[in-house]
Amino acid sequence: MANNTSTSNSNTAPSTPAPASSPMELGTNSISHLLMQYSVPAIIASVATSLYNIIDSIFIGRGVGAMAIAGLAITFPLMNLVVAFCTLVAVGGATISSIFLGQKNLDRTTDVLNNVLVLCLIHSVIFGGLTLIFLDPILYFFGATEETIPYAREFMQVILFGTPITYVFIGLNNIMRATGYPKKAMISALLSVCVNLILAPIFIFKFGWGIKGAAFATVCGQSAACVWVLIHFFSKSSFVHFKRVGHWLQWRIVKRIYAIGLSPFLMNVCACIVVIFINKALLEYGGTDGNLAVGAYGIINRTTMFFVMIVFGITQGMQPILGFNYGAGNFERVRKTLRIGIWLGVSITSIGWLITEIFPNTVSSLFTVDRQLIDLARSGFRIYFIAYPVVGCQVVIQNFFQSVGKPKFSIFLSLTRQLLFLIPFLIFLPPYLGIDGVWVSMSGADVVAFIFAVVTLVIWLRRERRRREASIA
Repeated sequence: MANNTSTSNSNTAPSTPAPASSPMELGTNSISHLLMQYSVPAIIASVATSLYNIIDSIFIGRGVGAMAIAGLAITFPLMNLVVAFCTLVAVGGATISSIFLGQKNLDRTTDVLNNVLVLCLIHSVIFGGLTLIFLDPILYFFGATEETIPYAREFMQVILFGTPITYVFIGLNNIMRATGYPKKAMISALLSVCVNLILAPIFIFKFGWGIKGAAFATVCGQSAACVWVLIHFFSKSSFVHFKRVGHWLQWRIVKRIYAIGLSPFLMNVCACIVVIFINKALLEYGGTDGNLAVGAYGIINRTTMFFVMIVFGITQGMQPILGFNYGAGNFERVRKTLRIGIWLGVSITSIGWLITEIFPNTVSSLFTVDRQLIDLARSGFRIYFIAYPVVGCQVVIQNFFQSVGKPKFSIFLSLTRQLLFLIPFLIFLPPYLGIDGVWVSMSGADVVAFIFAVVTLVIWLRRERRRREASIA
């Protein structure tokens, strides 16, 4: 397991005092203060990212049309794969760097940074290149039709050409947050969002580039943020920065990055598979409105991710606190961080349920003026979001195991929700319930996954307590 790798004293941080805002405060400051310090910037960055996805969809829906929204929804599985190969490196690297800092091992933390940069470039070139070659067959497999594939193709061609920039930005931004710079990580995300929001309406409406314009704006925003992040890590004033003498591609580090990053990787791969099932079920059981049903799912998905991204912001803020204190053996601080995180996560998703329950038409109308699409989205909101409050707890628990270097538990919880529960529901319920069966499948899988997550957490915490008591004895 990742946390069992021992470190040599010769590799520990030098005797030079760390700066006042050093990540060493993760082991001493109050948990509430640290969560505010680390989670608030991460939440702002996550909300901003989610907002620009939503606003992009609004620009596309109102500037290009309802069928463009459906085309954008077809790209969701492929976008999940893009994210999967990036988070495999980014999340694994961020978690390991936090654990090494908890062990006061600055040299190994620097090695992780170097390896993350190289792996991001390798992943982006291989994945982006192969996907561009087979783009049309992939999109048809994901549920594209003759009406939606032109929009999906135009959007993904631009996104795939920009994957090297995207991967380096996301990978290093996660390391920046994990090594004690949450505000700078927030600024990089906000920079990406602001550039995108300025350019998107210009490219879509003024230049008439349509859905391709939204993709160009996204890549331009990430390019600006990537420059900001690289400047930080090339600066010797940064607590962790690039060093020529370090290891740039070391198998021992790469193996640990993959071991921990495997959980979010599989989560995104599973999400890709699930969205394929969802799109095909909507096309089959949506009748003559199959493409619009896919568009309705696109609206619901964007709204769902807005609140989930807030919870992800909380878990991103928790990650360096959990990783550092678990690495340092401060288990009570780990438990307290987890308790607060669960409470916050459930609160956020409960707010999401209330908003979509009370104002489903208002939310749907933000994305489109098509009356039929609004009606389909309203029905989906009412059914899917009924179990949404428990999603916050499940997300926090899953990310908790990832943050303390226990990827097998995180992978298990990811697979249970998306493969073991959701896909069987999608196979058996829609034939009896029609399009409503798709929404019921999603909410039912969330409830069962929540139960599994809580049971898994309780069992692990009890085992961990007994192990530590035996070690003390």
